[in-house]
Amino acid sequence: MDSRFDVELVSVSKRYGTTLAVDNISLRIPAASYCCLLGPSGCGKTTTLRMIAGHEAISSGDILIRGENVSDLAPIRRGTAMMFQSYALFPHLTCLDNVAFSLKMRGVGKAERHAKAREFLGLVQMGDFVQRLPAQLSGGQQQRVALARALIMRPKVLLLDEPLSALDPFLRIKVREELKRLQRELGITFIHVTHSQDEAMAMADMMVVMQDGHIRQAGSPREVFERPVSPFIARFIGSHNVLNGPDGLIAVRADRCRLGTPGDGPFVNGRVTAVEYQGAMVRVAMATDPGTEASALVPDREFYADPVAPGDPATLTWAEQDAHTLMDA
Repeated sequence: MDSRFDVELVSVSKRYGTTLAVDNISLRIPAASYCCLLGPSGCGKTTTLRMIAGHEAISSGDILIRGENVSDLAPIRRGTAMMFQSYALFPHLTCLDNVAFSLKMRGVGKAERHAKAREFLGLVQMGDFVQRLPAQLSGGQQQRVALARALIMRPKVLLLDEPLSALDPFLRIKVREELKRLQRELGITFIHVTHSQDEAMAMADMMVVMQDGHIRQAGSPREVFERPVSPFIARFIGSHNVLNGPDGLIAVRADRCRLGTPGDGPFVNGRVTAVEYQGAMVRVAMATDPGTEASALVPDREFYADPVAPGDPATLTWAEQDAHTLMDA
């Protein structure tokens, strides 16, 4: 057993008839880490999560949790808990009984299971709502109850399927802070499926980007953002321009680009297609003369000192050291 890793996927594939949803992926998720599986719809991230949980049978390969091969084990025997996107709370049960339900199914006495349920509701800051029904809670509160219900079984690994997608933007930021805090305090691995780049960047210790059933890149958010390996990664992570360089395709962060003149360094000419005020920054989108899209994130004071408008000609420039050559075209 290698104690450095809580979850290991070894050449795992999933087929649905002739469709290959997940294609021979291997991954090691470090112990007590927050891992985000990220990618566009249909990339295989949710299928991968469900295979780890045991809700989908693998077609080939092996899944190990803390060194034990769980590929053929029922979900209840894997040491995982899953928090579903819909929260799946029982509408006729109070918060207390929703959280205590799994302990009830295991024969734990009422006093003990209610005491445990109160403890975990307190952990997610829902201690004052023990007698409320799900219909009497906001979406964010329902999510916290679902989280307490998942955690009460003290899983080795908590699996989260797009847990923030139903929340408004302000609440989403608050809840992601709470999830990260809980993961650190509990010291267990969280595996979180999302299609949001911002969410993964903010929360993950390890970010795994998937496309067409393959893992395209895995690493810390900063590693993936600073050094995307392919045009797909650069574009999907966002805030990168994919341009032609002297030795092939390059990626340049939009916040490292400026509107200037050809004498300022490497450049591409084009025409402004959109201007978006974003507070501290202004995003200037361009159609370049070679026929690609590009953008610059310009500090607001710099932009308004010399503004441009859609339709204006413009030159996008960057420093040579800010260009990163892409390995996989």
